[in-house]
Amino acid sequence: MRLRKKPRIEEKIREFSHLLVDEPALWKGKWRQLFQNDNPLHVEVGTGKGRFLTTLAQYNPGINYIGVEYMQDVIYYAARKADEKELQNLKLLCFDVNNIREIFQPGEVRRLYINFCDPWPKNRHAKRRLTHHNFLAHYRRILVPGGEIHFKTDNEQLFAFSLNEFAAERAFQLQNITLDLHNSGYVGNVMTEYEVKFSLQGMKIFRCEAKLLD
Repeated sequence: MRLRKKPRIEEKIREFSHLLVDEPALWKGKWRQLFQNDNPLHVEVGTGKGRFLTTLAQYNPGINYIGVEYMQDVIYYAARKADEKELQNLKLLCFDVNNIREIFQPGEVRRLYINFCDPWPKNRHAKRRLTHHNFLAHYRRILVPGGEIHFKTDNEQLFAFSLNEFAAERAFQLQNITLDLHNSGYVGNVMTEYEVKFSLQGMKIFRCEAKLLD
C-alpha cells in the first residue's frame, strides 16, 4: 500500500537534521569520523519506518547503525523514532541503494540487513530484487571479510530465489537458514513493522544469513 504524502515533509524532516546525512558520499571511508568512534558499522537497506533499526541501535550502543531508505516520506518516521529514543549511534540516509558503493568504501561495513524488500515477482523485474547477484556484487565489495548479510522475507519465492543467488555467488556461505522463523527457536529476533503485521496473520517468515568468505 502506498503511503499518503505527508504535508510539508521537507519542512517537518528538518527537525531531525542531526540524524539525517544529506551528502553521504562525502563520508565514504570516513563514517567512523562521523560517529566519532571505531565501533563496527551495520547498515539496513530499506529502513522503512525504522522499528527494526532503532530497536537494534537502542540495545546495542557499541555498534554504529546506518539506515538507507529511498522514500523521504517514510524515513521521516524512522527519524522520529530515533529522536524519541535519543539514539547517538544511528544515522539515516535518503538514498538509492543502487548506488551504495558511492557511499561506502571496500571493507567498511560489518553487517547488512535486508528486511521484507519488494519481491518484484515478475521474471523480467528480477534485477530489481535486492538479493539479485548484481546487488550481491555491490554488497560483497563494501563488506569486511567475514561480514554478513541478514535477510528476512515473507515471500517464499523470493526466499528461494535469494538462496540460489547467494549460492551461485560462491563468495558467501549460507548459515542459520529457517523456513519458519517464529517457530524456529531463534533467539534475539527483532521485528520490523511488516513482520509484526505478518506474524499476527499467521504468515511464515523466512530468514537466512550469508557470510562473506575471507
